[in-house]
Amino acid sequence: MPFIRVDTLAGRYSGKQRAAMSDVLYEAVRRIGAPEGDRFQIFTEHPAGHLVCDPSYLGIPHTDGFVTVQITLNMGRSLEQKKGLFSEIAEGFETRAGARRGDVFINLVEVPRENWSFGNGEAQYAPPG
Repeated sequence: MPFIRVDTLAGRYSGKQRAAMSDVLYEAVRRIGAPEGDRFQIFTEHPAGHLVCDPSYLGIPHTDGFVTVQITLNMGRSLEQKKGLFSEIAEGFETRAGARRGDVFINLVEVPRENWSFGNGEAQYAPPG
């Protein structure tokens, strides 16, 4: 159920760092209820000038290591779970992938369960009928 998009500047993070980010993201969403094996992620690199962020929004310095993470997931997580998710991802990106935690921008998009098709043109999570 989570679908994750990660955007960075081209060449800023190595394949090993992206793999570490992928693991951090999977482990974090598993802790808030994602099923085992539910790992759907897209990593996109952008040329200079194509990933724009304010250098100091809300007093948080941002560098060329800026990483955006957008997670689309089912509705129903508590505020505490969301805060824990944000913290775990930022911490994991910093300690395991070398990204500054201040450069980790995370956006959650919550959708109803019936808004997913995992293949075959079926809505696997939709109620029968």
